[in-house]
Amino acid sequence: MTDNTAPFAHLGLERAIALRWTLRDIKAKRLKLSPVSAGDLNILTELGLIEMRDDVPVLTNAGHAVLD
Repeated sequence: MTDNTAPFAHLGLERAIALRWTLRDIKAKRLKLSPVSAGDLNILTELGLIEMRDDVPVLTNAGHAVLD
């Protein structure tokens, strides 16, 4: 897991913004309206910000901390 204060620091600005919006969509359960790409899911899983439960992405405590 990476530092919670800047988990997207190694990414470009546009990519970091897109991933933060993806986290917000996952948190709000808007996945039917805004499907998440497999690549985004992989990155967020590797960063420890989400986990898959019954094939549905769910924020981890670190994921919630990034958005708070």
